[in-house]
Amino acid sequence: MSDTLNERERKVLEAVVQTYIETAEPAGSRTIAKRFPLGVSAATIRNTMSDLEERGYLFHPHTSAGRIPTDRAYRAYVNGLMWPELPRGTRERLARELNRDAGVIEGILQKAAQVLGVLTQELGVAVGPSFDHAVLERLELLNVSADRLLMVLVVRGGLARTLFVPVASHLPPAAVAGVAQVLNERLSGLTLREVRATLRDRLRDIGGTASESELLNIFIEEADQLFDLPRGEYDLLLGSAQMLADQPEFHSNEQMRSLLELTERRDLLREALRRRSQPGVTVTIGTENPDPRLAAFTLVTANYRCGSLSGVIGVMGPTRMPYDKVVSLVEHTSQLVEDLIA
Repeated sequence: MSDTLNERERKVLEAVVQTYIETAEPAGSRTIAKRFPLGVSAATIRNTMSDLEERGYLFHPHTSAGRIPTDRAYRAYVNGLMWPELPRGTRERLARELNRDAGVIEGILQKAAQVLGVLTQELGVAVGPSFDHAVLERLELLNVSADRLLMVLVVRGGLARTLFVPVASHLPPAAVAGVAQVLNERLSGLTLREVRATLRDRLRDIGGTASESELLNIFIEEADQLFDLPRGEYDLLLGSAQMLADQPEFHSNEQMRSLLELTERRDLLREALRRRSQPGVTVTIGTENPDPRLAAFTLVTANYRCGSLSGVIGVMGPTRMPYDKVVSLVEHTSQLVEDLIA
């Protein structure tokens, strides 16, 4: 808890926060006295709560109601928490779910966001790593339809990314294989930033069949898009917003609609998450968020890193959330993601 609180204030505030997190109902002094062995009377608790309200830690919706924590109260509560170790069963479940998609970054991150959402009952979120400094190990090209190829980029460390390459017409498998061989010979060992900057020059002297030339020209003209990852659908990954539907904060249609509209603002969420580059767990509560449109939400995130690659994994939910459980889950999940992409 905050250094500005004495021991009694700290214990009372912690009790109010825990009660509100569990019940979503304003906490009264008698309820606190019955639920927590604070060693003081309900009257003393009431006076302490009144003092905390004057200092901006609590508020009450109307005169006769109990108190509700403010963002300042949640911050003091989070700062004073000791994060518990996750139960073995939860750790094993997380590892089992994430291992199903090991090796493909978008699969790992999507599963991580989904599982975090289920386990926390919040909205799981993930941001893919910036691949600018990733070193290309190899790429593969596969025919999947008459008008597109599947490209698999494998960067140093074994991490794979997949994306589709649109083509004007069906290309012979031999031409696709020939172009893949040329690209690997000319580009392997470069960072993706170097690939984008020099690809045209590196392919300038390549001949080949008409089909091979057609495909090589696509790579030359579209290099900025094909090797600029991830700025597509996998840049921001979300779990199901339905996980929040049972939260009292979203029981009304209007509140739920506001949440869904927020999840559609991918630019807003992406920017909020990409700012969180510091190592370890970051908890941003309500009005601590730089964007006022996120003032009703808490973001709990942790960075994952593999060499020069880094990204963010976490959850978003109402400020009333079980912070100890959520932080432990987010921290452990980020470590699992690191292990899987290492």
